[in-house]
Amino acid sequence: MKELKWEPIKSIRPYEKNPRRNDEAVDAVAASIREFGWQQPIVVDKDGVIIAGHTRYKAAKKLKCDTVPVVVADDLTEDQVKAYRLADNKTGELAEWDTALLGEELAGIDLDMTQFGFDGEKIEEEIENKYTSKVNIPQYEIQGEEPPVSDLYDDTKCKSLIMEIDGTDMPEEEKKFLRIAAYRHVVFDYTKIAEFYAAATEECQRLMERSALVIIDVDNAIANGYVTMSEAIDRLRGEDTDA
Repeated sequence: MKELKWEPIKSIRPYEKNPRRNDEAVDAVAASIREFGWQQPIVVDKDGVIIAGHTRYKAAKKLKCDTVPVVVADDLTEDQVKAYRLADNKTGELAEWDTALLGEELAGIDLDMTQFGFDGEKIEEEIENKYTSKVNIPQYEIQGEEPPVSDLYDDTKCKSLIMEIDGTDMPEEEKKFLRIAAYRHVVFDYTKIAEFYAAATEECQRLMERSALVIIDVDNAIANGYVTMSEAIDRLRGEDTDA
């Protein structure tokens, strides 16, 4: 562990070629230092040039600090200093927030967290977006060719499973359940379904919309369970892949 020393702020200086633009973070860091004190030092090289802590340095200047906590990384080579200066910033970008847990934590804190850069409204919006399924609806251009119903789906795996189920000695109630489950393996060809829909009767079109085989009215499709169905399909696809 490097020795921490309190040094005059005038004894250290920023790296002139620092590629990190941090001016917008200075107020939040200054607020953090004001509220919590110095919990992280500024890391400098043997010449007093900042390696890590440029924002803390600017915040200290804003707070008119005469001295700052400093750690001298005098055991690093010149290349290591340059690499660490970049890595210290980059590694922080690799993490992300669990917005739901973040919202819970913020809700239990009495301090004004906006002074540290937290935007309550933005976080609530992110949480809402996370738990509101986005409906990505494929768009198909009708070619004018009506395919036969048998081309709209592939039930090969479904039929194979049902034959296997029927060949067992299981109770009929269990067989019935497994037969129903087998239908989740039916694969639909939505391009051909769109072609079929265009030429279908009004009653057939209505029921196809109710079944979310085609999406004409997005709000109505959501009400009919499209979002829930999509999540279930994605989950089952993942199970099939894992198997």
